[in-house]
Amino acid sequence: YFINQKLPVTFEKSSKDIGIQVPEGKSHFTRFIFDDEAHELFWNLIPNKTTLVTRQTKATSLFEETEFDIATNIYLLPELKKVDYIIKIENTDDFFDLDQLIDQLLTIKQITTAYKIEQNKLKSKNNLIF
Repeated sequence: YFINQKLPVTFEKSSKDIGIQVPEGKSHFTRFIFDDEAHELFWNLIPNKTTLVTRQTKATSLFEETEFDIATNIYLLPELKKVDYIIKIENTDDFFDLDQLIDQLLTIKQITTAYKIEQNKLKSKNNLIF
């Protein structure tokens, strides 16, 4: 909401979530998108964390079992667990001013930090291919 007010974007919830396979099962991340046709940019705003709930069964006696749910936090970029949201911008060129964008984001009082993520240093960069 605040990003839509401060930046020249209009993020809308996408009907397609981002799914990644993890040992606990298939995890889904909500995705907000903005197609900037004037500048030929495609913006994605994605939470870095989601909760995956799995049902477990435990034998309580020889003839009885108990079912219970286990909630696990799953990260789109596990090496950046302190990052709450990721903005992925596709089709940027040399004229795109990332520093200006970061400065604009930091004017939003609800955002405490913003910085560029170096893709080539990410172990889980394949999670950003969607």
